[in-house]
This record gives sequence, C-alpha cells and structure tokens, in this order.
Amino acid sequence: MKMFTKLVLVSSMAISANAMAMQSMDDAALSAATGQDGLNIGIGISKIEIEKVLIHDNDGLATTAGGTGEAGAIVIKGNGTGATATNGIVITAPMNAAGTALDTSRALASHNLADLVIDTDKGTGTNGAFLNVAAAVSGLDIYVGEIGVSGSNAASTTSVRRGNDDANYNAILSGLTVKTGLTSANIQLGAAPQGAMIVLNTTMQGGLELQDLGIVDSSTKQGTGDGTTGNRAAGQIYLDSIKVSDASAADLTVNAKVSVVGKEGTNNGYLRIITGSGDSTPATDVYIKGVHLGSSEAKSIGDVEVQGLQTYYNNGTANVKGSMITISGH
Repeated sequence: MKMFTKLVLVSSMAISANAMAMQSMDDAALSAATGQDGLNIGIGISKIEIEKVLIHDNDGLATTAGGTGEAGAIVIKGNGTGATATNGIVITAPMNAAGTALDTSRALASHNLADLVIDTDKGTGTNGAFLNVAAAVSGLDIYVGEIGVSGSNAASTTSVRRGNDDANYNAILSGLTVKTGLTSANIQLGAAPQGAMIVLNTTMQGGLELQDLGIVDSSTKQGTGDGTTGNRAAGQIYLDSIKVSDASAADLTVNAKVSVVGKEGTNNGYLRIITGSGDSTPATDVYIKGVHLGSSEAKSIGDVEVQGLQTYYNNGTANVKGSMITISGH
C-alpha cells in the first residue's frame, strides 16, 4: 500500500509539473524567466544582400487600355557597378563618407540593426488587448541596383523561382543609394489604441539623402544601346544627390501612421499612410545636387533647391498639413 501511495504521489507531482509547463506565461512569469517584463530583442545584422526582386503583375495591362493583358514584372537587379554589381539590393550599417568605418552618429549605441521592446497589454473595454513593439532602428546605407520592367516567366512546377524574360527587358532606373539616420517606430497589433498599426513619430538625424539616381528613357535607345556610334544608349536624367530635411534645419521630422483598412461594402480594403502632425507639421527643404541630362557623364545644368515645401490633404472636414496615401490592388 505504501508503494502504491508513493506511485500516486510521484504521478501527481509529474502531472502538476507538466500542467504548469503547459500554462501560458504572463508578464510576471516572463519576468521571472527572463529577468524582465516583456521582451527585448536586438537584431544584430550588419549587412543584407538580395540578388534580385521581382514584383509580378499577373494580368498586365488590359488590351482596351493599350496593353496585351499578359504578365509583366518590375525587376530590381544588379547594375554591374559598386555595391550593387551583382545584387539588386544591399543594406549595410551606416558608414562614413569614405566607407571605411561605422558612422556612429547614425548608429544605435548597441550597434544593432534594430532594438525591439515587446509588451502585451490587456487594453480597455471589450477586445482591447494588444501587442506593442517599440522599435529603434539604426541609420542605414541602402544600395538599390537597376530597376526595370520585363515580361514575367510562367510559374515553375519544380522551383519557387519564377523569374523574368531577359530578352524582354527595359531599364527605368539606373540605381540609387539611400542614406538614413536613426529612426524609431511603434507598432501595435490587436486593438491598436494608438490609432494605427504603425506610428512613426521621430526625427531622422542628418535628414534623408538619396545618391546616384538615374531615371532612364529607353524609347531613345538604338541598336545595342552600348553608347557607341550607331548604338545610342538609353537617355537618363541623372541626379548626383537629393537631400531632404525640415525647413532651415539639418534633421528630418518623420510623423506617419500606417493602417490596414478592411473590407466595407464594395470596397475590399487598402493600405493607408497618413503623414504629418497637424498644424505643427514642418515644411521641407530639398536640395538636388548635380542635374545631368542625357547621361551621368553629361555636364550638369546645375543644382536645384526647393525651400519650404508643404503639402496638404483633406481629412473629410478640412485641408490639413501632411499627406494621405492609399495603396490597393486592382
């Protein structure tokens, strides 16, 4: 009998332990397990390389609108030079002008790509619970290769890759480089009491800079398009750099709310981005350095400066400072 009692006792303890292991962890339990309430996640990635990106439009442009109704794709691929010689997109930690050392003025103190602070909250009222992710993001150097349009290949039955028809391809952008400063964002999933899924309310230190942007006109290309006599290359509007900041300032204020709007009636939903912070929304200064017409080697016509650019959108009752962008399929 004593042996039976011991077996029952041991079995009960084992069942209790397993039951405890299966219970969900609240913030208090998580604190005991990790030493903190919620989670801190540091993403320690210093470089990302993407060989190619394709965005397929599976039904093309309708014949009634001048198209063929056949699938085409936007293609981002290597442009044969610099960081994007063989990759369409390269993202690195922020580097100094010489490219030899980390630009600490644009980097997180942790030197991570991003630091995330994650919490869950019960919220208020019915179905008020939400997940909150506070993200601090390092400044980045983003290199984008050539962007073009191409015919899409048929979907493969043996591979994830679909690809494009290289024989039916035209470049539309020769490439560009984007340099960003430190930014922060708050993401809420669930009830989202902040009023949007993603809220950006931060200052991008040093502003935003785009470099080496070439807009390509392939309609003027002749022959092989290599630039030799009788083989005219596609024309370009080439910009050495574009710098964007708040008016009369060095930094750029970033205020935006990103929401996903669901189906209502005949509207099947869309992505909505609202920028600005009401009356306090700052105007923007833009400086375009080195405008070349024809090719990057052509003499520059000079620089273009825009001071105090301010946009407005109608929020349903009045025109307010900022902008509203909606994105949906068709």
